Amino acid sequence: MIDASIQAARQARRAWAWLTLSWVIALVSTLSAVFIGEVLGQTPCVLCWYQRIFMFPLVWVLGLASYRTDYGSWRYALPLALVGGGFAGYHTLLYWRVIEPEIVACSAEASCSGAGMTIFGSVPLPFLSLLAFTLIVISLLFVRHHSKK
Repeated sequence: MIDASIQAARQARRAWAWLTLSWVIALVSTLSAVFIGEVLGQTPCVLCWYQRIFMFPLVWVLGLASYRTDYGSWRYALPLALVGGGFAGYHTLLYWRVIEPEIVACSAEASCSGAGMTIFGSVPLPFLSLLAFTLIVISLLFVRHHSKK
């Protein structure tokens, strides 16, 4: 009986760690997007705005869930991360010119094809967004796995 309670406590700690990690990823992504837009003055394109629409609420959902140890919150956060990741994946494919858009998503004021949309000179911001959403999805799946009873 003691082994079962110890195992349950370990599972709860793991679930909390994954939940907190997903919150940290969402927080860093949100603060980075705000920094790029407000401090560096780069106007986000339409696809960047769609990604922000799905990333920004994750900070609050995952932060409160982590604070309250609400492991069931993965049910609410996972759809946000999946849809945002879909936009980020599409945006990344457009950036790498794997697919050609029928309608140009970026305006002259907010272009995602310029050198200013990379970090470290070669990593495009849309790919970083995709990476963030992917890591959040993976961590939420681990929360789901470790919080099963």
